[in-house]
Amino acid sequence: MKIKYQEINLPFKHPFTISKGTKTHQPSLLVELECFGIKGYGEAAAITYYNIPVEKMIADIEEKRAMIEKFAFVTPDRYWHYLHHLFPQNSFLVCAIDMAAWDIYGKMKRKPLYELWNQDINNVPPTDITIGIDTIEKMVEKMNENPWPIYKIKLGTSHDVEIITELRKHTDAEFRIDANAAWVAEEALEKIKIFKNLGVAFIEQPLAKDDWEGMRFLKERSPLPLIADESCVSEHDVNKCADFFHGINIKLTKCSGITPALRMIENARRLDLKIMLGCMNESSVGTAALAQLAPMVDYVDMDGPLILAQDVAEGVKFEFGKIIYNNLPGLGLTLKAF
Repeated sequence: MKIKYQEINLPFKHPFTISKGTKTHQPSLLVELECFGIKGYGEAAAITYYNIPVEKMIADIEEKRAMIEKFAFVTPDRYWHYLHHLFPQNSFLVCAIDMAAWDIYGKMKRKPLYELWNQDINNVPPTDITIGIDTIEKMVEKMNENPWPIYKIKLGTSHDVEIITELRKHTDAEFRIDANAAWVAEEALEKIKIFKNLGVAFIEQPLAKDDWEGMRFLKERSPLPLIADESCVSEHDVNKCADFFHGINIKLTKCSGITPALRMIENARRLDLKIMLGCMNESSVGTAALAQLAPMVDYVDMDGPLILAQDVAEGVKFEFGKIIYNNLPGLGLTLKAF
């Protein structure tokens, strides 16, 4: 096994604002693994509030390069367990390498991963496209720029109800709301009751990630489903979230890759939780990995290539929310350069 990496910093089409702040570029780490001449690719996007910058991922690779490369690769899940113990404090790096290992494995088997998992891509949920916080006029402009069947609307302002009320005047599309933990319980309930009548399908992470009492209060009263994001980081969080949310948002970078995501999906189904597959503004590399899992879930949010102004690869395509697969083996990627 040989590893290479590349730091990227891709610009957004528009400054991307959520309740936690604004950014103009998405920093990420691309990883290339090579095993017996077969190359696989993975990605981990660096998100500030998880405190794992690209520099940390690179430093960990260089510190333990020999151990990463000496593993006798057979299956991705065995490699993941090895990496998980090698980098117990760096789930983002483990994700990128795990993703690349699955890409290699699919190429070895000469099949897309969804075929290896016996998944039907004919009934994959459509992806939403995200509208970041901005002036109402600008948010309407962003919607008009991207006519889409489902919009994920970022909220967490003093005028959230006004935003959704105005946006509803301009489209009949489904709305999904992501507060990114910006509300408190009674405030959230008041807003959710109004959103129920404005074509909102569900609410993602309404309260602080550790406000479990608030979530208990809200789940008992909310007229809309509640989906955990920041409260559900790793597979160990799924069981607890079942008591406080109606569903979970699985993101590969935060949970440490495809391997644990498969287990999270299985456990969530056992607990009768709805499953959302979410992104962290990855390029087409990370998005291709999400697409392999998309047939297994209820909701899809994998719009990185749609809101970024540049890309580093070609993978799945999108047609008005529909995910179009290219049927190439592994993750189905074509890198523009590495």
